[in-house]
Amino acid sequence: MSQRASRNRTLTLTDDDASRLRPALLHLDAPEPLVAVLDQVVCQDMAAASVYLPAACADVLLLDPPYNLDKTFGSERFRQRSRVTYVAWAQGWLPPLLRLLKPTASVYVCGDWRTSAALYPLLERHFVVRNRITWERDKGRGARTNWKQNAEDIWFCTVGDSYTFNVDAVKLKRRVRAPYRDPERQPKDWIEEQGKRYRLTHPSNLWTDITVPFWSMPENTDHPTQKPEKLIARLLLASSNAGDVVLDPFLGSGTTAVVARKLGRRFIGIEIDPHYACLALKRLAFADENKSIQGYRDGVFLERNS
Repeated sequence: MSQRASRNRTLTLTDDDASRLRPALLHLDAPEPLVAVLDQVVCQDMAAASVYLPAACADVLLLDPPYNLDKTFGSERFRQRSRVTYVAWAQGWLPPLLRLLKPTASVYVCGDWRTSAALYPLLERHFVVRNRITWERDKGRGARTNWKQNAEDIWFCTVGDSYTFNVDAVKLKRRVRAPYRDPERQPKDWIEEQGKRYRLTHPSNLWTDITVPFWSMPENTDHPTQKPEKLIARLLLASSNAGDVVLDPFLGSGTTAVVARKLGRRFIGIEIDPHYACLALKRLAFADENKSIQGYRDGVFLERNS
């Protein structure tokens, strides 16, 4: 492996790390009570593990499955398939997860433009689909014969009509370009801090303030499709309360678990690849020491690069 630049802060997993952390991974072969699986990383095929999890245990289900692309995830390789075959694959693992959700649970499903379009009819069959979030992921080279793929989708669904949505917890702090004042010359819906004017705005379903993890960010790992902590934080703050349980059956390098830990939520994470499962445990140890989330401070989300 080539030597990394001095400013490269990518978190890696050494052989010694893996040997030390592997015994802490959970493997389920019988039904377990909630207390036995809370705040645990299960290293196992998610379909096999989910049958042993307790019913109605999750307040939030976060799904970031492999998109319908050729992609290698450590020792696992996902191959692109037809739309019909991809939906059939998802139909195999999604319905068994339904019994794990509370009646008030929220569900978030990530995808690129092809994947999200394919999954929509399946999600509509099982949930109340409430919105489609589109977030800008400005990373990667430009395309020569097409528009650059610069956005991804997240479907926001709920099990029923009663669910959590903490709008005040996910407001965005934006610079005010034209600061209006009321007749008494007082700021109208904005504040001033250190000579700069800001407004707390309600969140929309178009997110342009997210930065994809890269080499100089301490949250960055070698996982090929890692989601930003700021992105997951917004979802969890909106749709859960402190102490609620978040289930992520495609945990990857552990972003959902890490953000849940930092925000005072509980989690159950399932990841089939031992390397990434151990990497999630290593990240969790750092999360116990440092609970900061880049782009989120003092209870509000900041604009990109601010």
